[in-house]
Amino acid sequence: MDAILEIEGLTKTYDSGFTALHGVDLSINKGEIFALLGPNGAGKTTLIGAVCGLVRPSGGTIRAFGEDMGRHWRRLRAKVGLVPQELATDMFETVIHSVNYSRGLFGLAPDPARIEEILRALSLWDKRNDQIRALSGGMKRRVLIAKALAHEPELLFLDEPTAGVDVELRRDMWAQIAQLRDRGTTIILTTHYIEEAEEMADRVGIIQDGRIRMVEETRSLMKRLGRTEAHIALATPLTAVPDVLDGLNVSLTDDGSELVYRGGDGSGQGKAEVAQLTKRLAAAGIDYVSIDIRESSLEDIFVDLLEGAAA
Repeated sequence: MDAILEIEGLTKTYDSGFTALHGVDLSINKGEIFALLGPNGAGKTTLIGAVCGLVRPSGGTIRAFGEDMGRHWRRLRAKVGLVPQELATDMFETVIHSVNYSRGLFGLAPDPARIEEILRALSLWDKRNDQIRALSGGMKRRVLIAKALAHEPELLFLDEPTAGVDVELRRDMWAQIAQLRDRGTTIILTTHYIEEAEEMADRVGIIQDGRIRMVEETRSLMKRLGRTEAHIALATPLTAVPDVLDGLNVSLTDDGSELVYRGGDGSGQGKAEVAQLTKRLAAAGIDYVSIDIRESSLEDIFVDLLEGAAA
């Protein structure tokens, strides 16, 4: 698959001496949704700023669309859109004026039909003549997306695109982001909502302390590191794990009232083993009163990976 963005050895050290990026290497495929995950201060926003020209790197190279961005920054930047984390826009402007102005900043001729298409896609057309200050927080964030799309970028950065919006609006925006990808836009997003990455991203990258810890396809990661966990509450406490459960990864709580299974690989194997476990208990005449099964989420995997890296 063709790479639309190639970052090699990217570093950033500020005048204070703090190093935000340590030799970052990252390649983004054309047409994908890539989620960059990491705790606060990990370097996510600095990395985005370096690509978008807001942060001057201390070292390394950035190639976008097959060209060196350092040498051809002005021309290549016109192909990149950015939705910042902060709501930085003139709140007294109308929605349509703000979006038209963003298009003009990149030297593009007015295109009322294209602007209408963007605003309608983001459910902003009916609000086009409203001042931005009168909009809800979710609508203001949609305006930022509209402004970023006004010059028709091929590569779009979304820095915490759904921060501060309710769950219903968040899912609506997920659908709109997926539509952008379907139109051929490559999307890189940072998010604190790991379910967002799990729902939408083709690949996930984890950054910590200014270093890329891993990059992997989302499905592959879930299969490789996902786990099934089952808690079986027993009718009568036991003193040891029954022999009939040999071969299964089962433990007994200290008070003997509950069997705990942990296993599988995120592909359904764990659920099959839980079913086998309950059949063995029934065959051995061991009664249980309830069973609680839980699959690992991407958040569980993310936390485990960060804790493992910090250990």
